[in-house]
Order: sequence, then structure tokens, then C-alpha cells
Amino acid sequence: LYAVDSRTDALQRVPRQLLGLIGFEKELGLHNAEMQTSPQPLTGHGLDAQENELKAHLAPALEKTATAQIRLVSDGLWTVPPTGETAADYLTDTVKHNGTTIAANMSDSVRYHTMANTDYPAGCCIQAPNVTLDAETLMPESMITSIQPHYQVAHAPDLAERFRYALRVAGPLLALGVNSPFFPPELYDDVPADEILANAHMENRIHVFESVMNPPADSDEPPKVRFPPDFETVEDAIDDIATDTTIVPQAVTESNRFDDALLHLLHKHGSYWRWVRPVFEAPSRSAANARIEFRPLPSQPTVLDSVAFEAVFAGLMESLPRREHPVRRLSWSQAESNFYAAVRDGLDARIEWITADGSETTAIEEICGECLEFARDGLELRGLSTQKARRYIRPLRERLDRRTTPASWKQTRVRDQVNDGAPLTEAIWGMQSQYIDAQRETLIEGSFVDWL
Repeated sequence: LYAVDSRTDALQRVPRQLLGLIGFEKELGLHNAEMQTSPQPLTGHGLDAQENELKAHLAPALEKTATAQIRLVSDGLWTVPPTGETAADYLTDTVKHNGTTIAANMSDSVRYHTMANTDYPAGCCIQAPNVTLDAETLMPESMITSIQPHYQVAHAPDLAERFRYALRVAGPLLALGVNSPFFPPELYDDVPADEILANAHMENRIHVFESVMNPPADSDEPPKVRFPPDFETVEDAIDDIATDTTIVPQAVTESNRFDDALLHLLHKHGSYWRWVRPVFEAPSRSAANARIEFRPLPSQPTVLDSVAFEAVFAGLMESLPRREHPVRRLSWSQAESNFYAAVRDGLDARIEWITADGSETTAIEEICGECLEFARDGLELRGLSTQKARRYIRPLRERLDRRTTPASWKQTRVRDQVNDGAPLTEAIWGMQSQYIDAQRETLIEGSFVDWL
């Protein structure tokens, strides 16, 4: 999440003492607040526990921050800078200390600051349609927030097959979840508002993370933030992590965990940035696990929308392999193309898919509809009733039926205001206020479709 001034909707730094008081973790920027949930079994009770834990954690946090006139916002990318500052100044302000460049508005994490002061040639810039921003640190990445559900495979050797399916559903699920079509208005090039609207991509969060963290295009260093490859075996996944470039080498120390022998691999995984990535962890022998972390999704308007994506992704990982869905035959290059098509166009993207009966289609309603049906099947395979499964899927089913995502909701409001003669800045900030107002009523008890 990110914090705003509850009176003006302008970005707001969160005092570190307050962040600790509400039980949230610091993230890259001083305005960020990260919340995590406990692992739960994929059952009806497990999903209920995830939803209730989010609500139980978030509700008192909102009450406590309100006393400081701060509002926590669940969104893909902030657009209103702090009062009295420009977005560019906030993101690029630095101080120099003994030859080290330190971002003034970055959390006091040695890891984050060190990444901008190593030999790794991170781009430290934003490159998106009609937007360019150059910085000296990774601070521009703090513009974006996301949800990152994990799915634990029952047996590690099964990871490769499920990972292949995860890459095939990345495009359709992102198309349903897009939520970052706009930047702070001052960051746009000096071009007409109509041109900015016409060229706007629906999920700019992807562009921000890639352009900030990856080396420039002319670098010999391969990009670290990218759509990952297929793996034939779980060993291939481990090798891909082991051979990835290390950004911040450090001495690793044992901690009496079962996976102490894997400390170097775990350290490398910390900067192994892929849009879908394998995760291996073993705090004890009995708790050893292999997981798939699904990272494309931006933060969603409500708790229920976030849990809906968690349930749908997990349901697909259960159903697609069990039913031997033929989309596994879709080429990797097409899966990658689908992903970036969703980044650009959301539910208007041209995505190619192989249906359950083996036929090919580009109809987005059919593609996403089939994903939701197989997600329902997967949840029922885990013991959920049809009614319970549909409850978790319904928020995304409604988005599809209405052809409306959070990103298209934002774009419609900005376009309408621009067409009525409003300047782009006023239109974007007006939309942002509407988003925050709508979320205030629905974040804990409600869903995005209540806004429609």
C-alpha cells in the first residue's frame, strides 16, 4: 500500500514509529507500507483465514493512521506527489555521503541503498509511453505496489509443470487485474492530453519495475526483471536462480535452519526478479517447500478483489494440470506476447489461447471465462462447494462481464474530464480522489464491482 494525506489525497511519508505500531513492514519508499499474510491450506477455511487476516490487520491500521491524518491506499501506482513537492523531486532527491548516493525518501534499508551503488548497471529510470524520468537510485520503483500470491506445490518435482501453466495464465489474469494506467501528470512529455490517453498502457507498473531495475538496452548484462523461461525440471529452476547475476554480494551466516546449506541460493533469490518465479525454502525438514510466486498483479481496490486473484490463481494451478488442459502446448513466445499485450491493453488485448477442446481463440471473454471456470473446478477439487468457489471468483467474473477493470475505470474518468475541457493534471488528480473515496467505503467490506 501507499499512504496519502487524508485531507488532500497527496502522497504522505509514514512515520517509522507509526509503521511499527500498526504492524506493517517498511518497503522501498517512506510512503510505502507492506502487509503479509500467513500461509494457509487451499481450502474454504484457508481462504477464509486469508481474507479475515487481511481484514483483521488492515482495519485497525486504518483507524490508527487516521488519527495522524493518513490514509492507506491499495492501488497500482500513485499519481499525486506530496504537498509542496514535485513527483520528480520526490523520486530523485539524493544526498552524497563518502561517495555513496543515498535516496532521501527511501527507507533506511542497507540493501535498497546498496543496489544503487554497486557495479550492476541498473537503469534507475522510468521508460513508458510519453514518460521519461532519470534518477541515480532505485527510488522510482517505489511508485508501484503489488500483490504477490504464492502457490505451494505438493511435490517439488511437480513445480515445472505447474510453472508452465502459470506462465500461460499470466496474460489473462493480468488483463483482468490491470490498475496503473496513469503517472503523476508532471512526468508526462509535453504532448497533447489526447495523445497521452491514446497511448497509455493499462499496467505501467510493469514498465516501471523493468526500466528501473534492468540494465540499459545497450548493456551486456541480461535483464533481471523479465518474463521467465519454461523449466523442464525443478533442477532447471534451481539452476536458473544459481546462475542469475548477484547484485549485492554479502557474507551469509547460518541460523540453525534446515536450509542453512542453501544460504547462498536463498541470498541470490533475493534479487532474482521474474514476473513469475520459483521459491524454495526449508526452515525445517518438515516445512520444506517449493512454491510459485505470481508477481504480475498490481494492488487491487479491495481486500476481496485481492483474495479473488489469490483463489483464482491457486484454483488454476490445481485444475489445469489435473485436467491436462491443452494450453500447456501454447508456445512460450506466445505466452510472453500475451503477457505484454495485457500490459498494454488490459481486457482489450489480443491474447491467443488454446481452449479445453483444443481449438484456438483470441476472444478475451472466452479466454478469461475459461480461466475462471477452471479456477472454480480447481477450488472444488480442494473441497470448496460450488457456491463457496463462486463467491471468491465472482468479483473477477463481474469485471469480465462488464468489460471493466480498475485501469479502464480510471481511464474512463480521466477521458471524460478531458473531453469536458479539464486539463490533464486536474483530470488525473480528480480521478485519484474518486478512487480513494470509493475505496474508503469498500476496502474492507466490499469489492470493486460495487463502484460500477
